[in-house]
Amino acid sequence: MPHQKHILVVDDEPSIHDFIRRNLEMRSFKVTLASNGLEALALFDQHTFVLVILDIMMPKMDGLEVCRRIRQTSTVPIIILTALGEEADKIAALDKGADDYLTKPFSVGELVARVQAILRRAHWNDVPKSTGIQRFDNLEIDFEQRRVWRDSELVKLTPTEFDLLQELVLHPGKIFTHEALLKRVWGDAYSREAEYLRVYIGRLRRKIEADPSRPVHIMTEPGVGYYMVK
Repeated sequence: MPHQKHILVVDDEPSIHDFIRRNLEMRSFKVTLASNGLEALALFDQHTFVLVILDIMMPKMDGLEVCRRIRQTSTVPIIILTALGEEADKIAALDKGADDYLTKPFSVGELVARVQAILRRAHWNDVPKSTGIQRFDNLEIDFEQRRVWRDSELVKLTPTEFDLLQELVLHPGKIFTHEALLKRVWGDAYSREAEYLRVYIGRLRRKIEADPSRPVHIMTEPGVGYYMVK
């Protein structure tokens, strides 16, 4: 089928491989499989993927290290699979650059919903083109091209990082509650996933603030949420 969206699935369990591949192919995705981290990186260098689904616990190289290495060169969306279920492990995955995670065991519905949501967030056609380029002190944001510069140097943002920054930039001074930001950027199903927002705000600050510990752009309203200063 032409124009199939190509997804890399990395897991050392054959049953998980088969489950994910079968259900994604039924929905017209092209799926390439890898059984360890080193194989995954080799395949990633050879093909263009719209999404990587990546298990944490694998031989040769774990999923967190694979995620970190992919993030050095690419902003491709990444979903981490984990059987651990600990909040610290989920936060570690997000902090390494993952966009989302699924805790094993998961249903077909959960898998498909997460894949569709992450690809929808990464779709450029959803960007408001009429906003043009906006400047915030030393920041320059091009909404149509989804690019950000800090002090004239290009900043590499993942699709979700850009979507979060976009919400804040388009409403300067407006205080978004945690729940409101989660719903607007990730969707209604994520309204209670507070760790997503904490990690992503931290990631954005490390990329756009001169001193992330003393932000001047993305500000915190204690106990309420976040807002952008122009």
